[in-house]
Amino acid sequence: MEPLKLKKPWDEVKEKLKETNISLTDDDLEYTPGQDDDLLERLGKKLHRNKAEVKGLIESLSTNSGKAS
Repeated sequence: MEPLKLKKPWDEVKEKLKETNISLTDDDLEYTPGQDDDLLERLGKKLHRNKAEVKGLIESLSTNSGKAS
């Protein structure tokens, strides 16, 4: 799978993800550049989505301003 294409820093995207799903923890959102598959798999299990859906959500949140919807 292609690497994540983030237009904002991970910390900002992480906070938006927490807004969309309050059950996500800092451990769930632990991200090391180059370890995209690990993050996508972990979040996919937690959010009951496949990796492509999670990747799309993350990239969408990284391009939008304001609160997550």
